[in-house]
Amino acid sequence: MTQTTVLSSWGRAIRRALDAAGVDSARLFAEAGLDVAALADPDARYPLANTTKLWALAVRETGDPAFGLTVATQVTQTTFHALGYTLIASGTLREAFERMVRYFRLVTDAAELTLEREDDAYRFEIGYVGGVTPAAESIDAFVSLFVRFCRSQLGRGFSPLRVALRRPRPPHAERFDAVLRCPIEFSASRNAVWFDRAAFERPMPDANPELARHNDEVVLRYLSHFDRDNLRARVRAVLIERLPGGEPSAREVADALHLSLRSLQRRLADEGTSSAALLNEVRRELAISYLRNPRYSIGEITFLLGFADASAFTRAFKRWEGRTPTKFRQDA
Repeated sequence: MTQTTVLSSWGRAIRRALDAAGVDSARLFAEAGLDVAALADPDARYPLANTTKLWALAVRETGDPAFGLTVATQVTQTTFHALGYTLIASGTLREAFERMVRYFRLVTDAAELTLEREDDAYRFEIGYVGGVTPAAESIDAFVSLFVRFCRSQLGRGFSPLRVALRRPRPPHAERFDAVLRCPIEFSASRNAVWFDRAAFERPMPDANPELARHNDEVVLRYLSHFDRDNLRARVRAVLIERLPGGEPSAREVADALHLSLRSLQRRLADEGTSSAALLNEVRRELAISYLRNPRYSIGEITFLLGFADASAFTRAFKRWEGRTPTKFRQDA
């Protein structure tokens, strides 16, 4: 079984929180079997088993059962590589959280995110993969971090509708109440956060589709380097990079990945997709992002998505969204 890992820069936030609490962080990292020098390498990764041990040591040394909430306050925009920048440049919170779902393997391959619409709310869930159970404090930190990100975009008064955590109710649970400011269910069957639909679909103040697209490319290049088995991410990276030059053929994608066309098609089929399906998926996501920014004309978006002409783009968009690009822009 492949060893699960987490981006080592996550450890920088843990170390800062330990140092602020007066704990010898270098000693704890060594006790957990983690190389402190790796914190300086933005591409380094730590084994999840060792970071799980570090969380336990941190709670023991600080005496703080809500230590994960403290660590979330130490996360910076650069902690998670280019992912932080592409989230801020997203058009809406929904778009940003869709990116989190898509790119979370950059942070760790031990958890899997899902985002689902439920009536007038969105449910954002952190699931475990491969029978691995991350430290409860790491989930606390991520949930707090997600809420903090929402507040950075919509104001400090923003709060989720409710939160469910699989962890037992901790001592001093009022810390969770103070940070999340919503009903919290402990010992739940899932780790999930529910957000108001209207807030999630509201335009974000720093939306920049061009910057988001650039950082998508950076994230996908990292993923294709880190996870050579994640062919879907590698294909998406090639498509995003090449679309402005026209629609790339499946053979061109295969050549860029140093694969035969037959091998590419077979491996994508094993993942339940195809090069055509991924092309469609990437174009749809980019189209919605570009249309939410009035800076881009329909002609420019047509070019950026590699369509031969505006009528071809319009036909494709109507198939995706049931309305023309112009109508979508008016309604956005």
